[in-house]
Amino acid sequence: MLFNSTAFAAFLPVVFVLYWFVFRKEISLQNCLLLVASYFFYGWWDWRFLSLLLLSTLVDYSIGLALEKSMEPSRRKLLLFISVATNLGVLGFFKYYNFFVDSWAEIVRSLGMTADVRTLNIILPVGISFYTFQTLSYTIDIYRNKTKATKDIVAFSAFVSFFPQLVAGPIERASNLLPQFLRPRVFTFSEGMAGLRQIGWGLFKKVVIADNCAPYVEQAFSNPGTYSGSELFLGVVYFAFQIYCDFSGYSDIARGTAKLFGFELMVNFRTPYFSRNIAEFWQRWHISLSTWFRDYVYIPLGGSRVSGSRTILNVFIVFVLSGFCHGANWTYIVWGLLNALYFIALMLLQRHKKYPVREGGDNAPVLRELPSILITFLCTCIGWIFFRAESIGDAWNYVYTMVSPSIFTLPNDFRAFLPAIVAFLIIEWIGRRKEYPLLFQKQSLAANITYFAGISLLVALFGNFGDHEFIYFQF
Repeated sequence: MLFNSTAFAAFLPVVFVLYWFVFRKEISLQNCLLLVASYFFYGWWDWRFLSLLLLSTLVDYSIGLALEKSMEPSRRKLLLFISVATNLGVLGFFKYYNFFVDSWAEIVRSLGMTADVRTLNIILPVGISFYTFQTLSYTIDIYRNKTKATKDIVAFSAFVSFFPQLVAGPIERASNLLPQFLRPRVFTFSEGMAGLRQIGWGLFKKVVIADNCAPYVEQAFSNPGTYSGSELFLGVVYFAFQIYCDFSGYSDIARGTAKLFGFELMVNFRTPYFSRNIAEFWQRWHISLSTWFRDYVYIPLGGSRVSGSRTILNVFIVFVLSGFCHGANWTYIVWGLLNALYFIALMLLQRHKKYPVREGGDNAPVLRELPSILITFLCTCIGWIFFRAESIGDAWNYVYTMVSPSIFTLPNDFRAFLPAIVAFLIIEWIGRRKEYPLLFQKQSLAANITYFAGISLLVALFGNFGDHEFIYFQF
């Protein structure tokens, strides 16, 4: 079920009314409702894959309890191995089986031998990476004695399948989200309005910005040879805003929806295109995934506590794995490698800690730092070319054509939507120190009416309401 669909527009009010007006006196009943609603939400896409969600839930619930009871190191390691192997095994089969088979066949053919291999018609389950990482962090944290296992299987199941963030995050830690299922939730008007405002802002980013960028991006990446360098440059700029507004728009709708039910999800984006270097960008972009890899891959590898060469290797591993987890294509690995090179260059210059991102925006960029922001954005866009291209060859062709002398000509196509991008950037810049950059965040009735009327008008007039899934559903 898509957030930008009529089905969700009907689904959300029904669940909200039942949750607050029928089951509000019993936490257990509210959790049961959220569990049923979440399975219905996920099963709307393809009910068959509910079995995978259930498998992941039961495995990690059982292993969590077993880890809690066991003090023997070897047994605890075995239990953790079972959890990791089961979750990554399922994820690997559905996401990477055909990739490895095809890659092996290409290697064999390159050696002059015949490769008789079979791929499978595998459908990638929506959101499998997100809930896999979420349940894995639960068992790992119990293994590390950083959190306690829960005996409440309904609350745990609802935590794993919580519909606002089930299919595209944020990837929540059990230490933050699970306790919220175990304590009473109280609805307040201010939180409800804040949730609706954030839903409105996320919907605006998705249907007005991201989905209107999509046709330009498709044209540019489908036929790069037919466009000038300047037009291809605009094409990748549009993709940068398409993927940002699509993914952060989803996160905003997810966080706003969660607030309607008394839950607080983590912030997943903090105006990443105002970053002053790549290290800051990765503190602002897809924060839940970046911190997941930091805590469960980078630090266990030794982080920065090891030698300089080993630290560089750790960074490479993290970025390559991060790229690979985005999809079964060599383009994502190249994207990860490119970002690793960016990051390592900053490390060697000792500038990777120059811009720590803190809540409250007290370290937000200022106008005099615009050159650094533009350079960082350009580096990011080069990476996005590989992320978006169908193959490495297509990406190189796009880059080669874009950097031709025609990049210095005025673009004939793709200019129509630029004013909307500029207006969006102005709004983000004004609100860069806030939790989400809105011009209307006051609690007064007049301000709320003005905001909702304005957002509704913009969505109605300029929204693209075609069949546009969220980009990160496929990851």
